[in-house]
Amino acid sequence: MKMRVPLLIRSAMYALRGGFLVRPLLISLALGLTGMILSSLEEGYPVVSAWVPHALFPSRTDPQIAQIMLATIAGSVMTVVSIVFAILLMTLTLASMQFSPRILVSFVRDRVTQWTLGVFLGTFLYCMAALPAARSLPQPFAPVATVTGALALALTSVIGLIFFIHHISRAISVNHIVDRIARETEDVIDEIMPHKRGLGLRHEDMTFAPDDTDFPVLNEQSGYICFVDSARLLKLAKAYGLRIRVLRPIGHFVPSGVPLFTVSRKSRLTVERSAELRSAFVIGPMRTMQQDVEFGVLQIVDIALKAISPAVNDPSTAINCVDQLTRILIRWVGRAPPATLLSYPPHVVRIIIPWIDFDHLLDTAFEQIRYYAVSDVAVSLRLLRALDDLAATTEAEGIRERLVLRGRHIVAGCATRVDESDFKRLEGRLAELEARAPATTLNALDGAQASELAE
Repeated sequence: MKMRVPLLIRSAMYALRGGFLVRPLLISLALGLTGMILSSLEEGYPVVSAWVPHALFPSRTDPQIAQIMLATIAGSVMTVVSIVFAILLMTLTLASMQFSPRILVSFVRDRVTQWTLGVFLGTFLYCMAALPAARSLPQPFAPVATVTGALALALTSVIGLIFFIHHISRAISVNHIVDRIARETEDVIDEIMPHKRGLGLRHEDMTFAPDDTDFPVLNEQSGYICFVDSARLLKLAKAYGLRIRVLRPIGHFVPSGVPLFTVSRKSRLTVERSAELRSAFVIGPMRTMQQDVEFGVLQIVDIALKAISPAVNDPSTAINCVDQLTRILIRWVGRAPPATLLSYPPHVVRIIIPWIDFDHLLDTAFEQIRYYAVSDVAVSLRLLRALDDLAATTEAEGIRERLVLRGRHIVAGCATRVDESDFKRLEGRLAELEARAPATTLNALDGAQASELAE
């Protein structure tokens, strides 16, 4: 159980950063306790309220004024909270209908919304916790400093409401949504791929003899693989003398009863050790952005597909999505890929964990948009420009070859769907992309395509 603490702490921190209820609950509880403690201190030590100016609170012996002010602030704040929730629900509904249900995760993780709700609920709890201190019997007492704090929180709530309305009006802008998803996806890439490509860092080429006696460990909870604690899994594999092969990449769905991973030696695996190894995986009902780069790409692709659908017909939004997808792919190309084989000690393979590769990520980003944009010249041109930008940022001939191949697929798909002048523009853009690839690569691609046509 002690070894589960790091993973639990990491999961709790991610929940605190993205959970819709955690941060407002903590803020409201903190302000409620502040109101209770401050009113108690003020009653025990009258000097606490001596610093409050008489002009701000002239009557210090009439508790009814304090009661009225605290009750009024509490009731008004709860009215504001209902307005905030109404605005938030409207925003979530519009975002789900117009863009994609997947982006709701980004909305509920919005820190401005969480802080705003937390301050509103905290102001209410502050006033309710301080209200019993203002009493007429057996001895009149008016918590002057506590009421002054309530007034300050009420002013903060008013300012927060104005800022929240402004923030929501920007948050439902599609450009803002796509940019935020792209930034979050880049943060995930920086975390799982911290080293830049071409800095001399490379993963060791490790080989091992396949073991035909790999024993599958079944999954006990249906859901998506949200996070894999590879460091802890590596320590457990070393401690138990196992080699562990993770069967599905992060972000994939694993039903209950389906193998989650395999181990090399069944004799060293007990029920307790199986449970301990499974605890290194976070399985959830939905995909998250903890280690899943593809999930961020899919959110942007969903927005682009709705934008180019006949019902919406908004190519400008689709072009913006292509630009942001290019930004993500350029960040990926510029980083050294994550290690698939993890060893401990060196040259002893302990963990085999699959990661999404560039080809899969490129197909996820552009393939569906290419298929549905065959009759939209503007989007197709921007796809070719995106491929050209990717080719300009890498010196790897293999990547450029795959980019040229996908560029040819874009042009071929539009051949019968656009007029001759637009098709010439597409061919010109493709020629710019092909100019970045070596002649040997182009000859190989031409030969492969000729063979396909002959067949």
